[in-house]
Amino acid sequence: MQGLSITQGATDVPLLETTIGGALRQAGRQWGDRLALASRHQGIRWTWAELDAEADRIATGLLDLGVRKGDRVGIWAPNCAEWTVIQFASARIGAVLVTINPAYRVSEVEYALNKVGCTVLVTAARFKTSDYVGMLRELGAEKLPLLQQIVVLGEERHDGFMPWADLRAEPDPARLAGVDATLDPNDAINIQFTSGTTGFPKGATLTHRNILNNGYFTARTIRLTPDDRICIPVPLYHCFGMVLGNLAALTSGAAMVYPGEAYDPRLALEAVQAEGCTALYGVPTMFITILNQPDLDTYDVSTLRTGIMAGSPCPVTTMRQVMERLNMREVTIGYGMTETSPLTTQTATDDPIEERVATVGRVHPHAEAKIVGLDGETLPIGQQGEYCARGYAVMLGYWDDPEKTAEAIDTDGWMHSGDLATMDAQGYVRITGRIKDMIIRGGENIYPREIEEFLLSHPAIADAQVFGVADAKFGEEVCAWIIAKPGETLGEHDVIAHCKGRIAHYKVPRYVRIVSAFAMTVTGKAQKFEMRKVMEAELSLPA
Repeated sequence: MQGLSITQGATDVPLLETTIGGALRQAGRQWGDRLALASRHQGIRWTWAELDAEADRIATGLLDLGVRKGDRVGIWAPNCAEWTVIQFASARIGAVLVTINPAYRVSEVEYALNKVGCTVLVTAARFKTSDYVGMLRELGAEKLPLLQQIVVLGEERHDGFMPWADLRAEPDPARLAGVDATLDPNDAINIQFTSGTTGFPKGATLTHRNILNNGYFTARTIRLTPDDRICIPVPLYHCFGMVLGNLAALTSGAAMVYPGEAYDPRLALEAVQAEGCTALYGVPTMFITILNQPDLDTYDVSTLRTGIMAGSPCPVTTMRQVMERLNMREVTIGYGMTETSPLTTQTATDDPIEERVATVGRVHPHAEAKIVGLDGETLPIGQQGEYCARGYAVMLGYWDDPEKTAEAIDTDGWMHSGDLATMDAQGYVRITGRIKDMIIRGGENIYPREIEEFLLSHPAIADAQVFGVADAKFGEEVCAWIIAKPGETLGEHDVIAHCKGRIAHYKVPRYVRIVSAFAMTVTGKAQKFEMRKVMEAELSLPA
């Protein structure tokens, strides 16, 4: 394959062939008295043995509710210790954890729960401006026919809902061992929703083997040991938090440190200082806000050594500042997608500085990567094409959607990313753009079609085009061009008001323009890149 953009990762270290529950049992035995989890906003500190025991209690409680192998259990909550317990407890009995974005609103959570047939949902009572209990009451049993039980976190009791404390049960080791004997590492264990261009989220279905190994090889790449402590301000509902954070810790013995329910730069810095964190995770936006803290230099970040920056392209200047001002000399950049568990490439802690700031690294162990042209043929080194990945990390498929699965994964097992990339002779990959018109805002993947379809539910909107424009803080912001129906009076504020509280906050357009026509091709297709240029010039945004 010399001269072509295709490469394979190392295979000298074997893949883990165990379940997540088995890995937790091993961690409890191997590192029993060492810190596993510090949830600072809750005042919770658990050793590996304590976390293993708590997972047993909740696993038993789920069995008592009638949850069995393959059943779907949803979690709709911000970062907290219970989130992680549910992750491990559901895996211990072979239930499929359905991770739901805390920013989801009524219509989004209704779709997600029904799409995959959740029978049990564990939820926070509320978070920020979201009243989860209120939203679930609004939906009611008639709109969620498959949901049998809702468990609410926290001390407060809510009529018709089961308190978390009541889910905790006295474990029966023989019963749990019996269930464990029926599990296989290749079983589906997690569904993560990733929006699609159809406007409806797709449920990427991942196995124990997928995500446990991705956590394991990520931990090896950044050289985690039981002496390390990972500051995890990224959300757990996403692969970044639950795989690269929780499962990397599980397979290395490092401790998980949650600074707060959601990202806050001060809480992250306080956690690093108080816990002596050696690793810090984040999307570039998070690191930018940390670097912009006016009192950054008053925090002791001397314990930091490594970490992961991923989720969207990282500015070179930011990467250098992270290395220097945050002491993260061994910080790495990772690239992947939910459908690949997530990472398929990552820089190494000792890569040359140029490669660590300008590329997304080389292919992970037991993975393959290639760059293909429009005809699907592998391109020569240095030529731009679509990035594809293959190997253990590729998902089983999209839940109950064989058509979309076949579009994403070809007959040879290659996952097509939709991202444009190049590969050099050493195997370093550079992401150069996107084939699809996805917007990446602060690490959140936003698909314009989904927002466009929602906007069209407004009685005064005739047509809508949504696209991304450059933004110094978030990388990209959402912009909508709207054509009003004849005779209708429609203002920019009306459009934003229509969105607020009804779709996730990060999908609400930052910029809205009421226009008489879109930039179009001769065949009548909207030219979003032309609209983007116009808006960026009008707003004096960095192109």
